[in-house]
Amino acid sequence: MEEIIIFSEEFHQSIEDLVEILFVKKYFGFEEDCQNDGDRIYDFVINNITLPTSKISPEKFQKYGKKYLRYDANSQTSWYIFFDQKDHRFLVNHILNNHSQDFPELL
Repeated sequence: MEEIIIFSEEFHQSIEDLVEILFVKKYFGFEEDCQNDGDRIYDFVINNITLPTSKISPEKFQKYGKKYLRYDANSQTSWYIFFDQKDHRFLVNHILNNHSQDFPELL
């Protein structure tokens, strides 16, 4: 059976906000490079959400999704991607990174 992955509007908006912040704060020289950084997050989710590498979300974060994936973007930033799963259907709900005040609870 084919997997179905749906990204919530909140998730899409978070990635759009990330791309804008990366550009405005000049983390990359070109807007296209910022967009590519956001695209890498989507690619990671698509390629890894069905693998057994996901973890059960801590109780405080289960409002965002029962499971999460960790994506290490670089040596300084890790993203936590929350999702729900029913059979072969996945709803990607929320994303935060290790710079968030909530990060220590995900260790």
